[in-house]
Amino acid sequence: MKELEERISKDGRVIGTDVLKVDNFLNHQVDPVLMKKMGEEFYKEFKDQNVTKIITVESSGIAPAIMTGLCFEKPVVFARKHKSLTLKDDLYTADVYSFTKQTSNKISISRAFLDSSDRVLIIDDFLANGQAVKGLAEIAEAAGATIVGAGIVIEKSFQKGRSLVDELGIKVHSLARIKAFENGKVIFEED
Repeated sequence: MKELEERISKDGRVIGTDVLKVDNFLNHQVDPVLMKKMGEEFYKEFKDQNVTKIITVESSGIAPAIMTGLCFEKPVVFARKHKSLTLKDDLYTADVYSFTKQTSNKISISRAFLDSSDRVLIIDDFLANGQAVKGLAEIAEAAGATIVGAGIVIEKSFQKGRSLVDELGIKVHSLARIKAFENGKVIFEED
């Protein structure tokens, strides 16, 4: 998605050798117009898959997932990272390691919101090490749901996430694919 690549080049900040900070339009401050366009792109790619639910992990995946759900006119369910008084029983869970936060989280979705009749589309902000998609896939499989694919906003193709998701047999559609970071600049995969 050319507009996303341009926004990453303009506003993204490379930190070290493998972190991209996009907090001014994706995961702290959100650009709703860009999110809407992302949702439309995911809809175009997966519209023939009879999607019944969009699933993501809180919190950075929520904005693109909501816009995707709007395009599909289907509910969005986000896996929570922390239990609460209202979400403590009857859960599907998976352990997910966050590379950027250097922590492990037990993500969970209520059994009331996912079952074997669902055809789910996973949406996430980044595909780097593949842990979020893997965790969501574990939850979907535990529910007996069918995974129709994964829509990724930004894929860092120089990391192992894509191969892990490919091993799971999940079709991936990434809106921007980054080949490398060189001298603080983002180098995109050629189409």
